[in-house]
Amino acid sequence: MLAVAAFSAQSVSAQTVQESKNFDNWYVGINGGANVPAATFKDLANFQGGVRIGRWFTPVVGLAVEGQAFFGNKNGYDDLKTFVKQTNVSLLGTLNFNNWFAGYPGTPRAFEVIGIAGLGWGHIFDVNDNQLTSKLGLDFALNFGSDKQWQLYLEPALIYNIADNGSSVQYNINRATFEASIGLNYKFGNSNGTHNFKIAELRDQAEIDALNAKINELRSDVDSKNGQLNAANQTINDLKKKLADCEARPTTAAVVEKTETVLQPIVIFRQGKSTIDAAQYASVEMVAKYLRNHKDSKVLVRGYASPEGNAELNQKLSEARAAAVKTALVKRYKIAADRITTEGLGATDKLSEEVDFNRVAMFVDTTK
Repeated sequence: MLAVAAFSAQSVSAQTVQESKNFDNWYVGINGGANVPAATFKDLANFQGGVRIGRWFTPVVGLAVEGQAFFGNKNGYDDLKTFVKQTNVSLLGTLNFNNWFAGYPGTPRAFEVIGIAGLGWGHIFDVNDNQLTSKLGLDFALNFGSDKQWQLYLEPALIYNIADNGSSVQYNINRATFEASIGLNYKFGNSNGTHNFKIAELRDQAEIDALNAKINELRSDVDSKNGQLNAANQTINDLKKKLADCEARPTTAAVVEKTETVLQPIVIFRQGKSTIDAAQYASVEMVAKYLRNHKDSKVLVRGYASPEGNAELNQKLSEARAAAVKTALVKRYKIAADRITTEGLGATDKLSEEVDFNRVAMFVDTTK
C-alpha cells in the first residue's frame, strides 16, 4: 500500500517541480534514542544511535539507508558481553504526508509529518544471530535554517524481527521493539541554488498564444522576404540578359578615341546606385585577371550615368561608380591602387539605345 501511494504521489508531484539532477536532494543525519519491548513497554533502559543517508526523488517520495547500533543490558541483552549488543541496517522508503495531501508550496513547511517503512538486516553480537527486520515509523519534523536546510525530528517506530536464522517470516508484536528517537538531518545544496525542490515556472496559455502569434508573424515576414529575393533574382537575370545582348553588339566608335584600347567587360549599375551588384563582380574579376596576367598594364575606369535627373548629381554618381570599381579591384582582388585611375564622365545616352546600359563603368587600357 505504501508503494502504491508513493507511486501515485510521485506522478503528481513530478509535474510541479524542476527536474532534479543525480546529486540533488541528498541529506545525511544522525539519531539516537531508547527502545522497549513493544508487547510490554517495560524496562525502558536500552539505547540506540544511528546514521541515516537519503535522497528525496520528489517532494513526496524518497529513499534512505539507515544504520543503527543498540546498547544496554536489558530485554534479552544481559547475557551479551559486547559493548554494542546489536546492529540493524535498513533500506527505508520515505513519504511526506504534508506534500502528498496538501501539495508542495515551494519550500518545506516548518512542521511536516513523514512516514518511513522498509526492510533491514540485523545482527546480534556474541551469539552471531542474524535477523530479517522491518521498520515502520513516523517522523514529526521541524525544518529550520536560512533555506530550511536543517531538519530536527522526533521518530516513534516499531522494529520487527520478522525472520530469525532461517525461520518463517511473520509480523508478531512479541518479536517487536518500540523505539523513540530524536534525529537531526542536513540537506545538501542543489543545482537549483537551494537546498530543496524548486517549483517549475510553467507557461500559461496566454503566453503560449502570444509566442505562437510571434512565430506566425515571423513566418509571414520570411515569406515576404522570399518574395523580395525572388524579384531581385529576376532583375539580376534580366540584367544578365541585357549584358549578354550588349556584349554581342559592336563597340560604338564615337564614344572612345581610336587610340584607346577598351577592355570588353563592363559593370552595370542600378538607377541611382553606385554599389556593385553581386552578378556584376564577374566583369570586375575579368579585369583583375587581365591585370594579373599583364604585370605592367594599367587601366582607367570611366563611370557613366544615364541622362535622367540632375546633371550635377549624375556627374557625382558617375565618379562614385568609377571609384566603387577601383575599390573592388584594390580591396577584393588585391590590385595595386597606383595601376588604376578613375574618371567620372557624367550622364550619357551614347553608349547604348537601352537606357540601363548607360549606367556603367568601362575599362580602358592606358599602358604606355
